[in-house]
Amino acid sequence: MTEPVSPAVNSLSQTDIGLARVLEDLIDVLITRGHIQFTDLPEAAQAKLLERRQTRANLTHRLDLLPDESDRGLL
Repeated sequence: MTEPVSPAVNSLSQTDIGLARVLEDLIDVLITRGHIQFTDLPEAAQAKLLERRQTRANLTHRLDLLPDESDRGLL
């Protein structure tokens, strides 16, 4: 039998996704400003960041294929 998840645990879990994005952005800022190098991160962290960047790039590309608001009269 599985124990029910407490509201506090559920709330914490829901914020994990947002925090992950904040950490990705922070890492990008630190790299861009030259405070750290991508290769300073452990290999496992590098792999996860690269995977997320690729996934986001694929999603962005898919979204770019959708018609833009300004294209409504052209189709």
